[in-house]
Amino acid sequence: MKILLLSKALVVGAYQKKAEELAALPGVELTVAVPPSWREPGAIEQRLERRFTRGYRLVELPIWFNGRHHEHFYPGIERLVAAVRPDVFHIDEEAFNFATYHAMRAGVRYGARCCFYNWANIARRYPPPFGWFERYNFRHAAHAIAGNAEASAIIRNHGYGGPITILPQVGVDPTIFAPAHTNHPPAHNAAETPFVVGYLGRLVPQKGVADLIAALPLLPKHIHVRLVGDGIQRAELLACATALGVRERVELKPWTDDVPGELRAFDALVLPSHTTRSWKEQFGRVLIEAMSCGVPVVGSSSGEIPRVIGDAGLVFPEGDRAALAGAMSQLAANPALCATLGGRGRERVLKHYTQTALAQQYYNVYYHMLTQ
Repeated sequence: MKILLLSKALVVGAYQKKAEELAALPGVELTVAVPPSWREPGAIEQRLERRFTRGYRLVELPIWFNGRHHEHFYPGIERLVAAVRPDVFHIDEEAFNFATYHAMRAGVRYGARCCFYNWANIARRYPPPFGWFERYNFRHAAHAIAGNAEASAIIRNHGYGGPITILPQVGVDPTIFAPAHTNHPPAHNAAETPFVVGYLGRLVPQKGVADLIAALPLLPKHIHVRLVGDGIQRAELLACATALGVRERVELKPWTDDVPGELRAFDALVLPSHTTRSWKEQFGRVLIEAMSCGVPVVGSSSGEIPRVIGDAGLVFPEGDRAALAGAMSQLAANPALCATLGGRGRERVLKHYTQTALAQQYYNVYYHMLTQ
């Protein structure tokens, strides 16, 4: 099976592990095409890393309009498709992007079975020419992959009639995101040992971190919050903690490359995301990273969070600070529940969300594309 994967996500070295695992499956001949970098709006430019490159060919393609989600494209993609002549062409882009349309035309011209990948979980109609791109891609794709259930429903409502599989784009490495070697104490003494509820990510309004601060006055004083990250809400969150009289129970740490270490230092992780008119949680990668580390998780009901957590954590109605406080209090008072949820989370990741598990699931999609 000759597979060509076009993906700007795989400029990140850690994500290339999925490609290594896919290339190791029987009969796979894999080529991965990536840009030299990707400029995510509002974030630091991510340059191409080469970390997990065994067993497949990693090709660097020039990109035009880098960072412009709807408009970027790869001018050299047709030459690459002509050279590789893939059986399966996986275009890791949304159906309404010009990059997808441009690549799909090349794939169709050279007889590849093509698929695209959609994250978008907010229903909207796209003006010309993006609506035209979407309709063309719907007509010619042999399969669609959606990052979440709502994205799948939107693809269907927009008129795509082919098969859809729901899969995250990349998983985690359970040898890196692994539980701590030593267990937490069996119980938390309110006078001696704080119960640390952690958040790791961007400090922006849609992530709902203000709810986490606002819930603290409702909780026993041995429950503390640790925020790891940065963003436009940093000063506002500290001011809120001060105004509520809980500043001494809130720790703010800068972003770090040692994400597994920070997660293992939490007694629980919370992702309290808020849905807005233009955004809702598409997946919540930090959830599976924490679950892989054996850390119990609490998430709001925004977007895909409940489906990612499953029975391996606690879910509260988004924006309900009393319910959030109740979930945190429940975990702090019950070490056995923490241990149970931590174990379930690890098991759930090993079954569904490792790079190895995802590689096999993607292989199954590609096989179906060739045999349907």
